[in-house]
Amino acid sequence: MGTPHNAANPGDIAPTVLLPGDPLRAQFIAETYLENPTRFNDVRNMYGYTGTYQGKRVSVMGTGMGIPSMGIYSYELIRVYGARNLIRIGTCGGTTERTKVGDIIMAQGSCTDSHYAKQYQLPGTFSSLASYDLLRRAADVADAKGFPYVVGNVVTSDMFYKGDAWKAWAKMGCLASEMESYALYCNAARAGVNALAIFTVSNSIVTGETSSSATRQTGFTNMMEVALDVAAQVAE
Repeated sequence: MGTPHNAANPGDIAPTVLLPGDPLRAQFIAETYLENPTRFNDVRNMYGYTGTYQGKRVSVMGTGMGIPSMGIYSYELIRVYGARNLIRIGTCGGTTERTKVGDIIMAQGSCTDSHYAKQYQLPGTFSSLASYDLLRRAADVADAKGFPYVVGNVVTSDMFYKGDAWKAWAKMGCLASEMESYALYCNAARAGVNALAIFTVSNSIVTGETSSSATRQTGFTNMMEVALDVAAQVAE
């Protein structure tokens, strides 16, 4: 069994999966935090691993960049491999002065300029939301660890280079711009499973401050630790 994008066999992937965009971040998490990690996928170099964290079975897999890539990997994880808790851990660009480089953002909801939800033929515009249970747990973990964070709306854009469009979203209260969470939330909602997106601000679109590619890959450990603790709480 497998898919064109995932070589895993039935049972290789845990029901609770962490989803960084960067496959090298998936490798870093597996090698740094998981006990006895086993790689279940390297198709297209999109690495996926399963191991244990705090005695609970957890998987981590890269998803690539953009809504189409997240749409494919999260759909297959849910529909083919039985994932029930999907936690995106990614980077984002801060769109307000209150979101500084290094801050954690938990996406209560995700707006978009994409037409991804048109596939569902809804008679209106779908508001994509996180699972409240996962969001509440993540906030509780961050509080216990003393990690500062902000909860709110983000915008999932099809465009990385988009001029000043972010300013209009910022006026509506969107804290950051990223490229994947709307598809994740839609796929989870359609399947009746849980999803949450947690981000670290890697650059400020407002000030121009940015972080290095190495920092993006391995440096945002607070976000990773929050997600891992939540995963351990809900893992079967």
